[in-house]
Amino acid sequence: MKVIIVGGVAGGATAAARIRRLDEQAEILVFERSGYISYANCGLPYYIGDVITDPEELTLQTPESFFSRFRVTMKVRHEVTAIHPEQKTVSVKNLDTGEEFEEAYDKLLLSPGAKPTQPRIPGVGLDKVFTLRTVEDTFRIKDFIHKNQPKSAVLAGGGFIGLELAENLRQLGMDVTIVQRPKQLMNPFDPDMAAFIHNEMRKHGVKLALGHTVEGFREREGGVDVLLKEEQPLHADMVVLAIGVSPDTALAKDAGLELGLKGSIVVNDRMETSVPHIYAVGDAVQVKHFVTGQEALISLAGPANKQGRIAADNICGGDSRYAGSQGSSVIQVFDMTAAATGVNETNGKKAGLDVDTVILSPMSHAGYYPGGKVMTMKVVFEKETYRLLGAQIVGYQGVDKRIDVLATAIRAGMKATELKDLDLAYAPPYSSAKDPVNMAGFMIENIQKGVLKQWHFADADTLPRDGSVTLLDTRTVEEYNRGHIHGFINIPVDVLRERLDELDREKTVYVICQSGLRSYIACRILSGNGFSCRNFSGGFRFYDAVVNDRCLIQSAAACGMDRS
Repeated sequence: MKVIIVGGVAGGATAAARIRRLDEQAEILVFERSGYISYANCGLPYYIGDVITDPEELTLQTPESFFSRFRVTMKVRHEVTAIHPEQKTVSVKNLDTGEEFEEAYDKLLLSPGAKPTQPRIPGVGLDKVFTLRTVEDTFRIKDFIHKNQPKSAVLAGGGFIGLELAENLRQLGMDVTIVQRPKQLMNPFDPDMAAFIHNEMRKHGVKLALGHTVEGFREREGGVDVLLKEEQPLHADMVVLAIGVSPDTALAKDAGLELGLKGSIVVNDRMETSVPHIYAVGDAVQVKHFVTGQEALISLAGPANKQGRIAADNICGGDSRYAGSQGSSVIQVFDMTAAATGVNETNGKKAGLDVDTVILSPMSHAGYYPGGKVMTMKVVFEKETYRLLGAQIVGYQGVDKRIDVLATAIRAGMKATELKDLDLAYAPPYSSAKDPVNMAGFMIENIQKGVLKQWHFADADTLPRDGSVTLLDTRTVEEYNRGHIHGFINIPVDVLRERLDELDREKTVYVICQSGLRSYIACRILSGNGFSCRNFSGGFRFYDAVVNDRCLIQSAAACGMDRS
């Protein structure tokens, strides 16, 4: 059996190694148009920022090392220019010599990946306007920085690459601005959770120009003007386009393969395309979202590697199936960690799901043990069924541990209420006896049983201020005086029982505290004394962060809060 693989990096290189492990006699040939067959794509921004100093650390395998171990022939700087399914051949061009030839296959695996989205606007081809996707792109940016010592950069795009590059350029001492059309960074997160990421970026000197449309670039005064719609241009010494990626599927289209979302390659759960004997994996393929069941594009290294393994199994006569992607991801944002899995609230609603959420602010480990840090967790679940749909966490310690637990729970089909039953490791330096994941389960079980009723951030502006309901802040007097929501009266939770006669039992009480715990206790007190009560999901800390972020984005004067 002769197998040709188009593209290395994650999916292609993984498949090549797996095929060899399953079939010692197979002839395996990989064509990679770049100069590198397998490299640490996610590590590229850290090489630019000198976190990784040795360029060889980026290269996971060389053609020589791969052949030595797996007897796989790796042809770098070779571009497959056409696929001929009827003849079961591919046309190949040697990019160094210009030689062109055809190669036959029994099985063909496409792993072309994705390419940086290039907007059709003036100035995209300027020398000081870069993209970052390959090792060659990285070296080009690194060389420019070394030779020109730029003092400022504008990054167009606020996804993973944009944030990682912003951090690394700031570490080099550059003035950095991120500009993009959406009014938030990191689309895997809901806007309210993204507020914490925004705050961390601003804290470290990154300027955010959110909600602005880039219309072009022009050279001026030795740098680049970033032209914005209906705004003054931003000027910088260099620009990096990081506005996303598009499936690189021109080959597949020309060969007549069925295409899906944004021109991606349609595959079944065996990673087979619409054409016999041709498989496809990685960022170029359309997949099922594990949570929604809808078609999706999820460009992450983990799914690409798994798909490569599955395709290899099936090429070798097996029957492996890909169950779908759920988009589990984590990113370092300066001192903070942000992670997400499944669907967020925004996308859950877009998918037609009837969603609810809980927001909590637990400590990363036992409060009495030194060094604990507050994290913010948002867990998304389906009303009525309580199916666990997704989660987002931002914090400084223990974030990756909790998101992996929640990702596993989603994959296992657990209900959100069952999070309370998970038997998780505890020691004071690492967690608390009631782990944050357990705490989310307790809260959701309380909702299921009617013990807890919530109100959310989206309700804040529409709450009646005409006296028809009671708005109650149960923090201390000092906390209240430092900032509170307009219209809320203050009765600290510890004196609430003695002051119940100040409240009208005929009115629903909307309660808030700093994190949600004291207000929950207040609601239990009120409910036990005949009141109808709703607790704010997230607490004033959460509310304050989101409101401040929106004011900064919108430059609004009225922030909806009273401050002494």
